[in-house]
Amino acid sequence: MTELELAREDISRIDTEMAALFEKRMDAAARIAAYKKEKSLAVRDPEREAQLIDRNVKLIGSDAVRPYYIRFLENLFSLSSDYQRGLMAGMKIAFCGARGAFSQAAAEKMFPQAQYVPFGSFAEAYSAVESGDCDTAVLPIENSYEGEVGAVLDLLFTGHLYINRVFSLPVKHCLLGKPGASVSEIKTVVSHPQALAQCAGYIAAHGFGTRPGANTALAAKEVSEQDDLTVAAVGSAENAALYGLEVLESGVNDVANNATRFAALSRVQNQSHYQKQDERDTFMLVFTVRNQAGSLAQMLNILGAHGYNMRSLHSRPMKDLQWNYYFYIEAEGNVNNQNGRDMLQEMNAVCAQLKLAGAFREERE
Repeated sequence: MTELELAREDISRIDTEMAALFEKRMDAAARIAAYKKEKSLAVRDPEREAQLIDRNVKLIGSDAVRPYYIRFLENLFSLSSDYQRGLMAGMKIAFCGARGAFSQAAAEKMFPQAQYVPFGSFAEAYSAVESGDCDTAVLPIENSYEGEVGAVLDLLFTGHLYINRVFSLPVKHCLLGKPGASVSEIKTVVSHPQALAQCAGYIAAHGFGTRPGANTALAAKEVSEQDDLTVAAVGSAENAALYGLEVLESGVNDVANNATRFAALSRVQNQSHYQKQDERDTFMLVFTVRNQAGSLAQMLNILGAHGYNMRSLHSRPMKDLQWNYYFYIEAEGNVNNQNGRDMLQEMNAVCAQLKLAGAFREERE
C-alpha cells in the first residue's frame, strides 16, 4: 500500500470517528437549545465561544495547524447555532400590539424565526406565557425619555415570570398619514400615550390635537381605515409600509437617541448562564419591606455591603392595598454567585416579600 493510500485510510478512519463525535456534540447542542428555549436565552453566546477557543486551541501542538483549528471551531459554533435556531424556531413569542408594533420588532431581533403572537394588552401577553400558551413574552419595561412602563412592572411583582434577557431598541417615530395627506393639513394625531409623550414638543409646535390609542401599530391601522386626510398616526416607518400609509415626516421624537428596553419574560429563572463577571451584568429585585422604621434603608445597606451598585430605585402603588407600595431595584453586578445568594438571604430578613425578577446582560442593536 502506497503512502497516499495509507494516509487516505487514516482519514477515512478518523472521519468515521469524527462523524460519531459530531452527532454526540449536536445531541448536546439540542439539550442546550431546550435549556435556552425554556429560559428565553439567546442562541449565540460569544463569551462561551471565546472561552472554548482559548481552552481548546491549547490542545493543538502544531503551530502550523493551530490557526486552521480555530477556523474549524468557529465553523462548528456556527453550525451548532444554526441547528439550535432550527430547534427553537417553533417558539411562540407573545407581544402587546398589532402587527408592526415596536414590541414585535424587538421580538424579531431577540428571537429570529419564532412565531409572534399579538395580544391586546400587557396582561394578556403575560398570562399567555404563565398558562403555557406561549413560550416567552417580549414586553417594554422602560423608555429612555418617558421612564418606566408601570403596568409591566406591576405584572412582574404580582406574577410568576422572570426576566432573562433585555434588549434596547432604538425608537424612531414618524408622522404617518394617508396617501395624499400633508403635514400642513393634519389636525389630529393618534398613537400610544407614551409615543405621543415622546413627540410632545413636535406635536405642540404644530398645534396638533391628540387621541390616545392602544399602540403605535393599531394607531396606524386606524388611520389607514379612515377616510380623513386630517388624521395622522405617530409610529414607525414599518407601520407605514404595513398599513399603506405615507411617512409625512421622519424622526419626530423630541430626543433623537430615544430607545425602549424590552424584556423577555419566561416561566423559568436562569441562574447559571453567566459565570464570569462583566460590566453589563444587571439584576432586578421587586420587594416590599416590613412595616418597621428603617427597613428600606436596611435593604439598601445590604445591597451596598455586598458591593452591588444600585442603578435605580422606584416605588409603585400596590393595587390591592391602598397607600401601600412595593419597590423595585435595578442594580449592576452578577447576582448568580455565592455573594449574590448571601445577599438575598440577608434581604429576606428585612423584606415582607422579595423576588429576584431577573438577571441579564443588556443587548443592543
